[in-house]
Amino acid sequence: MVTYQGALNELTSCLNTNTLLDLAHRFSETYKNLAKTSTEHFLITPVTALPTGKEHGKFLAIDVGGSNLRVGFVELAGESAIVDHGNHDTEIDVSSRIKRSHDKSWPIGEHLKMDQPEDLFKWIGDCMAEVIREAIGNASIPTDREILLGVTFSFPMAQSKLSEATVLPMGKGFAVTTDLDLGEMLLAGYARHCSTTATESAADTSRARTSDPLPSIRVTAITNDTVATFVSLTYAVKAAPNSRVAMGLIVGTGTNATVPLRPSYLHPEKQSQVQGLAATDTVVINTEWTIRGTDKPLDDLGIKTKWDRILDKNSDAPGFQPFEYMTSGRYLGEIVRLAFVDLMSAEVDPLSCNVEKIPEDLQHKYSLPTRFLSEVVARLDNDIHLTNRLQSRYQPYEIDIDNFDWTPKRLRLLRNLARAVQQRSSALIAAASVGLLDCVGDISLRKQSTVEPDPNDEKLDKPADVEELVIAYTGSTISQYPHWLDDCQACIDKLVAASATHPKKRVILKEALDGGIIGAGVLAGMGSMIL
Repeated sequence: MVTYQGALNELTSCLNTNTLLDLAHRFSETYKNLAKTSTEHFLITPVTALPTGKEHGKFLAIDVGGSNLRVGFVELAGESAIVDHGNHDTEIDVSSRIKRSHDKSWPIGEHLKMDQPEDLFKWIGDCMAEVIREAIGNASIPTDREILLGVTFSFPMAQSKLSEATVLPMGKGFAVTTDLDLGEMLLAGYARHCSTTATESAADTSRARTSDPLPSIRVTAITNDTVATFVSLTYAVKAAPNSRVAMGLIVGTGTNATVPLRPSYLHPEKQSQVQGLAATDTVVINTEWTIRGTDKPLDDLGIKTKWDRILDKNSDAPGFQPFEYMTSGRYLGEIVRLAFVDLMSAEVDPLSCNVEKIPEDLQHKYSLPTRFLSEVVARLDNDIHLTNRLQSRYQPYEIDIDNFDWTPKRLRLLRNLARAVQQRSSALIAAASVGLLDCVGDISLRKQSTVEPDPNDEKLDKPADVEELVIAYTGSTISQYPHWLDDCQACIDKLVAASATHPKKRVILKEALDGGIIGAGVLAGMGSMIL
């Protein structure tokens, strides 16, 4: 029978530097193997060059995420925003280099995720039309010119050209399982707003075209969310001799990472997917670092718990993204719920039908969202306030109204479980990030360390001694869950300090705010620089 302390120990057993360093090393070896042998992982993108800072123009950008759709215009000022202060050091005012307007966001309803793909993309087309119509009304864009569109799409896809993509099975609760031409689907969804002869069915009247036809759009760039995040920060932040953006990271509803990689590291089939790839030094890779096979290090080290395995087995796609099931926002709350219900079910005599005494609402899958943990459980220190929120959300059966109380002991357990699951998520992402940087040769890991390093070692504070590798990050979990970012950075600091060979290196997490939208706009502006 699992105990309170036993559950916490099981979830946090990996939270020590030696285990995480071993995990990072195993991740590195796994990634090297998957890059060379798998066609599911380490997918080539057509991004073979990085922004120069000279890109300029105004572009429509959309970001299709696991939970939300964002649409807006991105205007790049290019070199006109560079200010020379006369001392040969150039400072960049990011707000003047990147201007955004008419931003709007919509939640992607569950019915849209489960409907036919045409319905989802028609809705996306309606949202784009709404933003374009507003921009025309404000005279922000001309009506007689084609609008160039950059797209961030937070799901697996195959690409041979920057402007084209084939959607692979999407996951994250979406029903799309067949290969689709993403550009064609987006244009088809928007087309009725351009035509003077378009007709609307009765079901479409709520969002039908209500004014003159809108300008046509041309898909100029399609990219993954992690690539967009990586590119956006690369454009916005001036690289220094000892600092560069080395990786893009998403931890939100799902998680993924991107890195530049030498083509020779890749499966031969992938090396032939992009024309002229052999002539390039590096190509930006969509790692898909959560898809089956990437969890081998977690299995080998026994880090998965019984609740991880239950969640995986009962997920929409068992075995598809096992690493994501342990780390991302869609699933953290469910791990906490499974552990909490398991412990509550074992708390009293089995003859008392104890399972039924747990509030019914708490027994349903995904009924304890990560957002509730982040915004309520992790933030409310006052027991009375937290009790009121829990009692309001999770009503007990009427016949058992007096048999389940949110006692101080149960509040403490829920808080501790939530904290443990969050800490583990941060640590696993940190180990995977360090492992990925080792895989591509940006750092060099020792296999083991027996000393807990001090990340504040004075030797690391001397700029001349340190190369700074920046991980551009975005996502609701890493940005909004209390302590997640700090815990991840602290773990990265320990791993790098304990294992990196000379010269010393530091790996820094830096937010690429709105990277999905900005990155799509930057790529749309890069033009001929991309194969």
